[in-house]
Amino acid sequence: MVIALQPHAKQRMAERGATEQEVVATVESGEQFPAKFGRTGFRRNFLFGGKWQGRVFSVKQVEAYAVEENGQWVVVTVLVKYF
Repeated sequence: MVIALQPHAKQRMAERGATEQEVVATVESGEQFPAKFGRTGFRRNFLFGGKWQGRVFSVKQVEAYAVEENGQWVVVTVLVKYF
């Protein structure tokens, strides 16, 4: 499966604490759900056990929103939640 990341998605990943490997794993094996504007959402939880913005969290949830174009997934944005 080919997965491409738009510049906007890469910027949001950096701001929100997700790695490219986590986003790719989310699209490849995460839960898939319908999203707005004909996009597809992917969601996956990762063990985190670290600090984010001064607080300690045990789980990081990555959500990637993508469109399918020419046989590949193009990730347009990424959200990250910490628990």
